[in-house]
Amino acid sequence: MRKFDYIIVGSGLAGLYAAWKASYKGSVAVITKDFIRTSNSFNAQGGIAAVTSQDDDPEIHKSDTLIAGRGLCEDHSVDILVNEGPDRIEEIIAEGMAFDSKNGVLALGLEGGHHKRRILHAGGDSTGRWITEFVIKKASERENIEIFENTVLLDLLVRDGECFGVRCWSDNEALTASGQGKEVLLYSDHVFLTSGGTSAIYSRTTNPKTTVGDGLAVAYNAGCRIMDMEFIQFHPSGLYLKDSPQAFLISEAVRGEKAHLLNKAGKRFMVPIHELAELAPRDIVARSIFKQMIKDQMPYVTLSLRHLDSAMIRKRFPSILAKCQEFGYDLTQEIPVAPAAHYSVGGVLSNENGRTDIKRLYVCGEVSSTGIMGANRLASNSLIECLVFANRAVEDSQRVGGTEFFPEFKEEYTKDPANETLYSDVKSKVSEIMNLHAGIVRSEESLTEGLAKIGKISDEVDSAAAEAGKEYYIEASRRLLTVASLIMTPALMRKESRGGHYREDYPCSDENFAVHSVQKRGSEVSTAPVNNDYFKF
Repeated sequence: MRKFDYIIVGSGLAGLYAAWKASYKGSVAVITKDFIRTSNSFNAQGGIAAVTSQDDDPEIHKSDTLIAGRGLCEDHSVDILVNEGPDRIEEIIAEGMAFDSKNGVLALGLEGGHHKRRILHAGGDSTGRWITEFVIKKASERENIEIFENTVLLDLLVRDGECFGVRCWSDNEALTASGQGKEVLLYSDHVFLTSGGTSAIYSRTTNPKTTVGDGLAVAYNAGCRIMDMEFIQFHPSGLYLKDSPQAFLISEAVRGEKAHLLNKAGKRFMVPIHELAELAPRDIVARSIFKQMIKDQMPYVTLSLRHLDSAMIRKRFPSILAKCQEFGYDLTQEIPVAPAAHYSVGGVLSNENGRTDIKRLYVCGEVSSTGIMGANRLASNSLIECLVFANRAVEDSQRVGGTEFFPEFKEEYTKDPANETLYSDVKSKVSEIMNLHAGIVRSEESLTEGLAKIGKISDEVDSAAAEAGKEYYIEASRRLLTVASLIMTPALMRKESRGGHYREDYPCSDENFAVHSVQKRGSEVSTAPVNNDYFKF
């Protein structure tokens, strides 16, 4: 038996920070399905939002968050974020994290939905990489942290509502001895699920290809409640690349420096739409771009920086500049952009300390749903959420305590290379279904058709499973289908438009739907009022 005090599933900022903090409490294992630097956190460009200047205030940050969340934010959770965020920033700066500064003062950026400059950044446009590298360094200095790459979560070891560890498939020699892939059971007093979001389930996305919601599906199958999954944030500005589904992210901070969005005629189209123009909340900008693309009959709109100081652009956005050059574009002039699936607003229901419905199972980061994001995430709130709630979860775990008894769990999985083609086929079909039926603009007809297609594929996979049993690729296919259903089912139920969910057949918000959607395995999708006891457990 390999037993640890903590198992962290995922190597984004929430996971790595939790591992670092937990290492002061006990032994830690970090498992990640790919490499430790493969995460949305590592790729994050814009920055991290926290009040650090004298002319800002946590109440203003809270107001901006609530406005972006469209009536579905949990006040108490937002209070925690905006008031504890500055403490976490102060902590990591004291530990050596270097944010960009000017004349000895933190250089603060502005992004969509924020009414104050409060976005800290590092390396210009490489904040995620810098802060992730910082935490990786901190973790590497701790002898009681073991990191296992190429180790995929299969299931949680749950019995009678308690979590005792994880079931995973590993190609890591430290776990398999032979280096050959095999099922491995890891036991732990506390499991932290920090596996990221679901946006790579869409064919056009800014996310790494691995971000397909495995952790979400595993938590759902284990009995956790899932909340608000219909709200998918499409980033307004993914670099448009002809004949490529991947979308390199063009940070919102670029528009924060006053870049303009132009239509086919070269005119700014956001000015009459919203008082903040290009810096309106992301759902508004993404939807406006989408509509403009249809109007212009073009697959993109233009992001123009030609009116800005080119030297400033080169200094502020060196990584984006280099990437654009790689594809033949000059960031200091004009580039083509179009929306792409970027962030899962909903996730596994958790309380203010990261607890889930399963004892000693915690969730942090994008896979979680604390009620902070509401119906639409405020830009750059995600990284600070990772720090604030991972810290709270580690502290809470000490109050909960561990267990002296570990029930026996047997290995169950096989891996048949012959089924890899089945998985690839399912992934391709699901990604196209999601783009077509659950994209920026939705309708009852489209969602119903999309769910029917998912159901048909599920029947085919179930037939294959009847013969194969618990097989790696078949179960991975099932998880993809589960995530697709978890997104589309509440989207069909929600007969209104709000935040990251837009129904062309119900284009207005409806106060009857100013509620959370809640899904639990074995039950129909239900709703829960905002600021309610769902978060008190």
